Amino acid sequence: MISRLLLLVLFVNVAGCGTGSDQYDTSKMDLKPVPAKVSSERIKGAFASGASLSLGAELKPLDSSPIKDVRLDTTHKIIEIAPGVKFSAWTFGDQVPGPTVRARVGDKIRFTMTNRSDEMVPAVQLVAAPMMHSMDFHAAMVSPQGKYRSIAPGQTITFEFTLNYPGIFMYHCGTPMILEHIASGMYGAVVVEPRGGYPTKVDREYVIVQSEFYAKPDPGKRKIDGAPLYVLDGERLRASQPSYTVFNGAHNGMVGKPLPAKPGERVRLHVLNVGPSKTSSFHVVGTIFDRVWIEGNPDNQFRGMQTLLLGSSNSAIVEFMIPEAGSYIMVDHHFANASQGAIGLISTSAKAAEKELEHHNIPASMAPTDPDTVQGKLNFESKCLACHSVGQGRKLGPDVAGVTKRRPDVWLYKWMKAPEKMLETDAYAKAMLKEYNNIPMPNQNLSDAEIRQYIKYFHWIDSQPAGTTAVPGAH
Repeated sequence: MISRLLLLVLFVNVAGCGTGSDQYDTSKMDLKPVPAKVSSERIKGAFASGASLSLGAELKPLDSSPIKDVRLDTTHKIIEIAPGVKFSAWTFGDQVPGPTVRARVGDKIRFTMTNRSDEMVPAVQLVAAPMMHSMDFHAAMVSPQGKYRSIAPGQTITFEFTLNYPGIFMYHCGTPMILEHIASGMYGAVVVEPRGGYPTKVDREYVIVQSEFYAKPDPGKRKIDGAPLYVLDGERLRASQPSYTVFNGAHNGMVGKPLPAKPGERVRLHVLNVGPSKTSSFHVVGTIFDRVWIEGNPDNQFRGMQTLLLGSSNSAIVEFMIPEAGSYIMVDHHFANASQGAIGLISTSAKAAEKELEHHNIPASMAPTDPDTVQGKLNFESKCLACHSVGQGRKLGPDVAGVTKRRPDVWLYKWMKAPEKMLETDAYAKAMLKEYNNIPMPNQNLSDAEIRQYIKYFHWIDSQPAGTTAVPGAH
């Protein structure tokens, strides 16, 4: 009798799930949005607006309005993708990545975009010709021909759509060649919560967008504020050989400015890999992903994961606990990507961003401008910060500040080329090994060109005023 009752209950539940209780029942979705409108009305003012937008890594709370008015205008501007690397970018909302949109299943997005690619970049002549742009929302279910059409400079497009599925969705420019538009910076994320919200409570929420830059010095040798201008490298782009792989638009950007958290807090990361061509293996050192929702949908749940594999335009939500005080390294465990800048920190010693921080109140930091010196700096910060600092004292190895005054270039070249051979014969190398607890420097298999870049960077450090080039590294 009990078995029959259990079977009856199971049958009723399964039948109910297959009919009226399916939250993805397309017959109940809004699949008939109104047609898009294109006008020649030129909109001025803010490049991005809307209560549902988050401009940085910290995700703002959900705006309760069921209709989200979102403006994301297109611009061409110069951004700094790494210290001293000024890149000619194309943007949504005048930033890379574009602002994050947060909404909930059932909400309507009322979207407006003006193509402002013909507006002058402050203090710089146009570095890229005005061109057609468009918007492709992966979160929408609409006709691409109607909503994702390209518009000319000076034109404005408006359209709307209802969010039918929860998840972390990419948006990007869909104008051919799409590869170039994404690689130039035209992408961002839409966070769509389930109707009833997420099933867990967290203390912090951040958005992590991984992307690639393909950059080369401007063939015309133009400069921005005395530094070389970098432009899109089409050959590297088509060969899928990025110059930089980054989180939230900047090489090691969240190393110098870690995301704050406290011991015992639960953190939720909304992770999106926009590519355009590489796979990400996302990992946080020192903790385990308690919950992973593939594509950001709680129906797609895994537990106790160490890394998260994401192809181009794939996403996920990861949740984890901060077990104790420390700095927790976010890294692409495909370490070739990490060496190009896909590194960040969540730190219990970091301070929350100050409100209303004015740009002119941010102290300027010293950065090289010569391309080889810039690359040497980037290589040092990607590969060497665990063991060395710049002007902050000894770590596992010596402070590199002043190294060109202590040792000649020939010695530095031999040391970086084959440290194990130097330790066999060189008295200074042997003394340094003893001083630093017999921890030898590993052979990094550096090319001659890379060694020259390191040495140029070390000379640049030693030519600057004391205290202006400090790089403490990740603790």
